[in-house]
Amino acid sequence: MTERTARVVIVDDSAAMRALLNKLLSQDPEIEVVGMAPEPHAAREMIKALNPDVVTLDVEMPGMDGLSFLERIMRLRPMPVVMCSTLTARGAEATIEALRLGAVDCIAKPSGNPLEIAQDGALLRKKVKMAARSSVRATTSRPQPVVQRVEKPSGPMRDMIIAVGASTGGVEALFSLIGGLPANCPPVLVVQHMPAVFTTGFAARLDRETGVRVVEAEDGMNLAPGTVYIAPGGERHMKLTGASGNTIRLVAADPVSGHRPSVDVLFSSVAALGSRAIGVILTGMGSDGAAGLKEMRDAGALTFGQTKETCVVYGMPRAAFELGAVEKEINLSAMPEAILAACRR
Repeated sequence: MTERTARVVIVDDSAAMRALLNKLLSQDPEIEVVGMAPEPHAAREMIKALNPDVVTLDVEMPGMDGLSFLERIMRLRPMPVVMCSTLTARGAEATIEALRLGAVDCIAKPSGNPLEIAQDGALLRKKVKMAARSSVRATTSRPQPVVQRVEKPSGPMRDMIIAVGASTGGVEALFSLIGGLPANCPPVLVVQHMPAVFTTGFAARLDRETGVRVVEAEDGMNLAPGTVYIAPGGERHMKLTGASGNTIRLVAADPVSGHRPSVDVLFSSVAALGSRAIGVILTGMGSDGAAGLKEMRDAGALTFGQTKETCVVYGMPRAAFELGAVEKEINLSAMPEAILAACRR
């Protein structure tokens, strides 16, 4: 945000956490904390009175839980919301549901550890300013499990591998994309930027609801048809290796393009497959994946980017498009069939 200040309301039942979030956000002159509420009912009146650009919202609160409050916001007064979650399995499951309900992004609650507080604060400020620039849409109800839209391919499938990169807004985009693939689709590898504790639950949730087998990737796994592999968050990149490019490796290394795991690392490794690969770049902030997708296209792979109109944040797809990495931009709803059509050629 350079033209104006991002005005923020903080909603959290802990006075100490409200104070910490306020302190961290206020370090950026482009962010103004205009209000702090201890629970959703007070937050509702504050939002009406102050009309903030962004709300940071605790997942678990007394009176009305954060998910119920988020559902009301996105149905009645859609606006950018960043969820603040505890690093627990319960917190992760609730955060994934929040992202499906329309929250722009999530962040683990700052620990208060002096060694980590600077990093936590920088990430929080980055996500809040990005949220202020995002596109949000009204929702009508809680999302239902995805109904598999493609029973089986209408022609023989080529021996293909699909690589997908996503960031902000990617959770709901991936439910849509994966839910549109058949149970016998080619192997799909996914890098979605999210905290480490969330990816296990995210993979399990996709597996339950999409009709396609979805697993969190493990080092040494060999690819199998009809399986989607989610890169685990944390300290390792996901890449393909082996003579036939059929083995997953999780490699400990420095962040690439600001991320670990990085979409660029995945795409660059998949580029070795040439025309056997399809690259897909979805909604997200920044440029991770652009250079790797260009490598894929230059090597003969088919490359797709999500259209601006269907992105929460048209950052990663735009960077890839402007680099010449995207062969065709496609609406999210049409992406599954475009991928399958390429696999049937």
